[in-house]
Amino acid sequence: MAPRRPAVRVPAEWEPHEATWLAWPHDPITFPDLPPVEGAWAEMLLRLTRDEAVHLLLRDDAEERRMQALLAGRHDPTRLFLHRYDTVDVWIRDYGPLFVETPEGLRILDFRFNAWGGKYPALERDDRMPEFAAERLGLTLEKPGAVLEGGSVDFDGEGTVLTTEQCLLHSNRNPGLDRAGVERVLRDWLGARTVIWLGRGIEGDDTDGHIDDCARFVGPRTVVACVEEDPGDPNHAILEDNLRRLRLAKDSRGRSLEVIPLPMPEPLEEENPVPGHEAERSPASYANFYIANGVVLVPTFGQERDEEALAILRRVFTGRDVVGIDCRAVVGGNGAIHCVTQQQPRAR
Repeated sequence: MAPRRPAVRVPAEWEPHEATWLAWPHDPITFPDLPPVEGAWAEMLLRLTRDEAVHLLLRDDAEERRMQALLAGRHDPTRLFLHRYDTVDVWIRDYGPLFVETPEGLRILDFRFNAWGGKYPALERDDRMPEFAAERLGLTLEKPGAVLEGGSVDFDGEGTVLTTEQCLLHSNRNPGLDRAGVERVLRDWLGARTVIWLGRGIEGDDTDGHIDDCARFVGPRTVVACVEEDPGDPNHAILEDNLRRLRLAKDSRGRSLEVIPLPMPEPLEEENPVPGHEAERSPASYANFYIANGVVLVPTFGQERDEEALAILRRVFTGRDVVGIDCRAVVGGNGAIHCVTQQQPRAR
């Protein structure tokens, strides 16, 4: 491991962005019903390019034509940068570049991506993508050597990191690291001064408990935390334990957190299960939102609870538009909006 870097900082997601990175969806295994997924991507592009640049990865001319047809000239083309890159899948939050501030400026950290503990070996090829981004942007690239996905950690920009024991302490990530070792990686490479450990992630999450499906920083010392009111739902006990931990936690400045409950959607099952297998629960969560310069993109699922969640987030993000994106087809691929976006902070 590299020496300690006390000046390294991960900006909070609500801080100004230079751009957002996305990869165009195409995998028929992940998304058997591709048209509504592409429609969600087009809506995200339209919303994002109003206030910031977007770097979009496309495999070929056919994908570009499809994307342009869906946008139909409604976007600002000066804010959309197209790159030819052969992605396996869309989960750029986990395999993509993680931007950090240093005294010398922005740089990219390239943690190892092992497809969520070796579950999907074919997807490990996307691990190369941060090198591509660093080359395109002319930024220094560093390789910490540890396995870490972007969706497994959340930052307040002040040295506090939010994560789960289920994921970062799982033996399929960094088996040689105990809790202290993981915290050392977070401190040395990401400038963490305080790590808040929640227990587990939600049911149906094949990432082993990513934090971005259960609790998120939305401002200094402020967190939204998913809650499930039905005591018969498996998420009830999981999320109650997480809520208890958050209410006991303090941030890097020693402050107690303001914890804002966020409802869970009603359970959703996979729309296209593997033949011969029963449909499994999809990891649907309103916490999988993305905070951009002028908008917060929130996954919705065609339920009455959508409006309740949007109303809560509108009270939180008073300076941004809070927009729902229909993710019923997207979440069948085991992720949603935060999983497929990665922010590039604006250099200071």
